Amino acid sequence: MDIQKTIIKHIDGLGSFKEYYIRDLVNHAEEFGNFLRSERLETNQVRKFLDAINQLKTELTKDNDFNQIETGVVLLKPKLAYAAARQKAAKPLSQVMSKAIDKVKTTEDFERLVQFIESIIAYHKAAGGK
Repeated sequence: MDIQKTIIKHIDGLGSFKEYYIRDLVNHAEEFGNFLRSERLETNQVRKFLDAINQLKTELTKDNDFNQIETGVVLLKPKLAYAAARQKAAKPLSQVMSKAIDKVKTTEDFERLVQFIESIIAYHKAAGGK
């Protein structure tokens, strides 16, 4: 089974995203980051998504109320869909992150989502991604 399907299956089995065991998350992020590099994903193609994540992270830090950012979290999905439509290599990231976003319902879930995307991008860069 390829890493994309493995991650999606794993996420489907979670009750909430915060249940994603950190060691599994990092291992999956490493494999997936390398996979995205081999697919020639360019970080600038998902920059709007990454910027939106960082903006939500900052907003959450201010008042620590997930309800204030929930709409923004859900609206990350169309940003991913747009990136996937512009670059085929962004489609696997869009599919995985959309599954993850569906499981984000609390501050803790969102924090785990941030760890996941930051780990994927870090491993993507480490593998030589641009």
